[in-house]
Amino acid sequence: MRTVEVEKYGGPEVLTVTEKPVPEPGSGQVTVDAVYAGVNFADLKARSEGYRVPSLPFVPGLEISGRVRAVGAGVEGLSPGQEVAAFLAGGGYAEVVTAPAATVFPLPDGIGLRTAATLPTVLPTAHALLHEIGRLRAGETVLVQGAAGGVGTVAGQLARASGAGAVYGVVSSAAKAAYALGHGYDEVFVGDTFPDEVRRATGGRGVDLVLDPVGGDTLRRGLDVLAVFGRLVSFGNAGGGAPWQVGQPELYPGGRSVAGFSILSLAQSDPAVLRALAARAFRTVADGRVTLPVTAEFALRDAADAHRLMEGRTSTGKLLLRVAD
Repeated sequence: MRTVEVEKYGGPEVLTVTEKPVPEPGSGQVTVDAVYAGVNFADLKARSEGYRVPSLPFVPGLEISGRVRAVGAGVEGLSPGQEVAAFLAGGGYAEVVTAPAATVFPLPDGIGLRTAATLPTVLPTAHALLHEIGRLRAGETVLVQGAAGGVGTVAGQLARASGAGAVYGVVSSAAKAAYALGHGYDEVFVGDTFPDEVRRATGGRGVDLVLDPVGGDTLRRGLDVLAVFGRLVSFGNAGGGAPWQVGQPELYPGGRSVAGFSILSLAQSDPAVLRALAARAFRTVADGRVTLPVTAEFALRDAADAHRLMEGRTSTGKLLLRVAD
């Protein structure tokens, strides 16, 4: 079978197509004949700096869709030929993927394999940020950094469907702002001047909930625009800054709070909770409340081109690799 492998850390050029033996599932595992694989920013960090990579060589890829090939001992509720989506710790850029049965999800009626490949990371993440962690209530206001990306595109729609009073986004270009406005946002601000824009839009009050995947100075600016009793949820450090620290001086005035979320960490610590979260999140696509736009699709052998596009920070929506025709 073909895989896309990384033997040394570096730029997109280190992604190499290789041939590997077809794996067999172990106890509690399934193998899946992959049809599509999602491309995520975490894949870029893994390739370039070894983010969550246990050893070299490794195969990137956190999410796939396809058909169950074989099931290992002790696996129930999954059978060969069944169409599924799967969340992985890695290994998704391959024709046959081994996955823990606990994070392999049968597809709800009406969801095809192309859409299914967009679901396992961004949809549960956006749902958790808004509801399980952010505890969004009807009428509250939300600010989402990276509003034109995969999570941002979903978060805007989910917030709107949940009765948010206003949904604001932040992006890096006017083109991305125009794109995000089609996915649930009332206003989208460009660049680091967003605090002034938020204060203008909210009459100086600020917002109730901020979702931040950037970290660093951007996270600090997000804290500054929280309303009284506002919440900020951090879910990444895309800006590459030092890990953030927040204490009493920032939180005590106004009763603000900060939380964090990583779907990778949740998958490791409590896959049963992730499975329940994914079921709730997937229903929002099945019932039409949320759509997940695929804005670019590449052949498996062209994974490096997908990484270049995402790394250039010009991409919007979701990028996929087409593993099988």
